[in-house]
Amino acid sequence: MSLQTDARLGALTNIATRLRIDSVRATSESASGHPTTCCSAADVVAALFFAEMRYDPRHLANPFSDRFVLSKGHAAPLLYAAWAEAGLFPREELLNLRKLDSDLEGHPTPRLPFVDVATGSLGQGLCAGIGIALNARRIASDYRTYVMMGDGETAEGSVWEAAAVAAHDALDNLCGIIDVNALGQSGPTQWGHDTEAYAVRWRAFGWHTIVIDGHDMAAILAALAEARATKGRPTMIVARTLKGKGVSFTENKPGWHGKAIKKGEELDRAIAELEAQFVPENGPLTPAAPPAAPAPPAAPAALAPPAYALGDSVATREAYGEALAKLGAADVRVVALDADVKNSTFSEKFEQRVEGRFYQNFIAEQVMIGAAMGLAARGAIPFPSTFAAFLTRSYDFIRMAAISNLNIKMAGSHAGVSIGEDGPSQMALEDLAMMRAQPNIAVLYPSDAVSTERLVALMAAHAGPVYMRTSRPKTPVIYGPEETFEIGGLKVVRQSANDVATVVGAGITLVEALKAYDILKARGVAIRVIDLYSLQPIDAASLMACGQATGGRIITVEDHYVGGGIGDAVANAVAPAGLTVTRLAVREIPRSGKPEELVDHFGISARHIVEAVDAAK
Repeated sequence: MSLQTDARLGALTNIATRLRIDSVRATSESASGHPTTCCSAADVVAALFFAEMRYDPRHLANPFSDRFVLSKGHAAPLLYAAWAEAGLFPREELLNLRKLDSDLEGHPTPRLPFVDVATGSLGQGLCAGIGIALNARRIASDYRTYVMMGDGETAEGSVWEAAAVAAHDALDNLCGIIDVNALGQSGPTQWGHDTEAYAVRWRAFGWHTIVIDGHDMAAILAALAEARATKGRPTMIVARTLKGKGVSFTENKPGWHGKAIKKGEELDRAIAELEAQFVPENGPLTPAAPPAAPAPPAAPAALAPPAYALGDSVATREAYGEALAKLGAADVRVVALDADVKNSTFSEKFEQRVEGRFYQNFIAEQVMIGAAMGLAARGAIPFPSTFAAFLTRSYDFIRMAAISNLNIKMAGSHAGVSIGEDGPSQMALEDLAMMRAQPNIAVLYPSDAVSTERLVALMAAHAGPVYMRTSRPKTPVIYGPEETFEIGGLKVVRQSANDVATVVGAGITLVEALKAYDILKARGVAIRVIDLYSLQPIDAASLMACGQATGGRIITVEDHYVGGGIGDAVANAVAPAGLTVTRLAVREIPRSGKPEELVDHFGISARHIVEAVDAAK
C-alpha cells in the first residue's frame, strides 16, 4: 500500500517523525537517555496511539480504555512524546526529562496518570499485561492491552513464563510487539535481525505470530488489525526495526545505547535529517474514543466476624484461605492468584467459593506477581499467594510493585524452620527482611486465626502494597471474635507491674513466648509478652514504653534469620530511647527435622526464651 492510497499513512508517518524529533531533543537536553531505542519503535507507537488504540486523553481514568505498557522502559521519552502529541501536556514539557522536579523520569512510573506499572527492569511488562488483560474479563470490557518489548529483554525467563500463561488463558485481548532492532546495550541481541528465530518460539508457545517490517506503516496497521481480529489466543507482532532509525550517524550503529546526541552541531544535524523526512498529509489524526465509563462497583458487603473459638487449633495459612474467600464474596474487586500451591496456602477456598476471579499461574511466581501488578493497576485488589520462600524468585517484580505503589496484597506461607521435614529449600527465613526493605510495603505476621482474618480484611482496605506471612503449624486461637487490630499496631498479651523483661514474638514464636511465660510464672518471674503482628509500620512508641517499663530488657524471638526480621525491626524502633535488643533467631542454614525439634535446635523455643530472660535479669 502506498502513502497515497491511505490518507492516514502520511499523517502517521509524520507523527512518527515528530516522536523521533521530540525523543532526540528531550534526551539531548537532559544529556542522558536512550534516543536510539526511541527511534526504532516510533513508527509502531505512532500507529498504536493514533490509529489503533481507543482512549481519551481528557479522561484517562476510563476503565474501558485500551492500555499500553512500555516494557522496554528505557524508551520512556518516546512514550512521553506520544502523550504530548495526543495533547495531554505541552510538548515543551518534554525538555524537563529526567529533572528532579519533573515526573518525566528516566523510566516510566505511575506518578504519571498514563502509566499503569513502573517499567525499566526488563522482562516485566508482558507479565503485567496479562493482569491488565485479565482485568478486562473481570469487568466485562472489550478493551485491549498492548505491550511493547525490546528484543533483548526476551532473553528473560519471565517473558516465557508469561508466554505460556497468556496462551493457556487464551488472552486474545492481549497483543505484544517486539521491537527487533538487533542491538542491545553491550552488543548485538541474541538473535539479531533473525525475526523468524523469534517467531518460531512464539508460535511454539501458542501465540498467533505476525512478522513485519517495523518501519512500514501499512504493514504495522495491517498487523494490528489482524491481531484485533484473532480470537482464542494472544498475538505477538515481531517487528524488524533499525536502532537509531532516521538519523544517519546512529541508524543501525553499535555504541549508541543509553547515549544522548550532543547539543550543538551533532543535534542540529540529527534534527535536520529527521525534518527532511516529513511527507505530505491530509490532516491531523485523533485517537478513537473508548465506550463510556461504567458505573462504579457496589460498596463491599460487611464481613461477618471470625467464627473461631478461644483454644481452637488452626494454622494461620488455613485462616488466610478462609478470610480470603469471605473477602472475595463481599467485594467484587478482590481476586486471587496462585502458583500451583492453592491446597497448601488454602487459597483454593477462594477458588471454590468465588467464581471467575481466581487465576492459576502454575509454577511461575514471576508471572503471578506481575499479573497481580497489572490487575492492581486497573482497580482490582489482587491477593497472590505461594510459599514465602518462592517469593524470592519474583523479588524484582515485588521491588517494581513497590516503586509503582500498587495495591498488591501478597501472602507467603510455610515460613521458617517450623515447617519441619521439608527442609531448608522450603523454609522462608529471609522474607520479612526482603519485604521490610521496601519502605512502602506493610508487613504483617499474624499469630492466630482471628488476627489473620482481621488482618486480611485490613490488607484489602489498605492503600498500597502489603505482605502477610503465614505459618504451617496449627496454633491456638488466643483472641476473641470481637478483637480488633490495625496495621501499625501490636498486642501486649501478657503484662504486670513486676515484669522483668519484654519478650517480642510473632507467629509461631508468640506461642513459644507464651509457653516461656507460663514456665517463668511458675517460678515467680513475670515477663511482658508482645504479639508484633505488624512489623512495618511498627508501633515504636509502645515498644519503647514496654522496654522502659521492664528495665530496658527486650528480647525478640523469631523463626527467621537474624538479619532484617523482627529483631532488627524492634531494634530500629527502640533505638531512639537508647534501648538495645537481645535477639533469638535462626543463625545458620537449617536442616530437616520435626517442627518442635527444629524450633528448639535453632534456639527459638520456650526453653531458650527462659534462658535469655534469666541471663538478662
